[in-house]
Amino acid sequence: MSKDSNLITVNMHEAKTGLSRLVQQVLDGKQVRIARHGKPVVELQPVQKTPKRQPGTLKGKIRIADDFDTRAPEIQDLFENASAGQPEPQ
Repeated sequence: MSKDSNLITVNMHEAKTGLSRLVQQVLDGKQVRIARHGKPVVELQPVQKTPKRQPGTLKGKIRIADDFDTRAPEIQDLFENASAGQPEPQ
């Protein structure tokens, strides 16, 4: 295991046998990297808490046009006549 102030690097075997200790060190603010053949391959980190959703925070900031759901005739025609001139599937 190598230590550099806040960074701890351990090999895979040591990580397997001391996972609980390594997790606690991460929770205490340390950086823990796990190495394979002397090269770091992963880093342990605490799960980030997602902020609680606050409904209504965008009220008054988003505007939807009055005609947002109006169909353009040329687009409607493409959907309705998409198979015109195409052979029937067999």
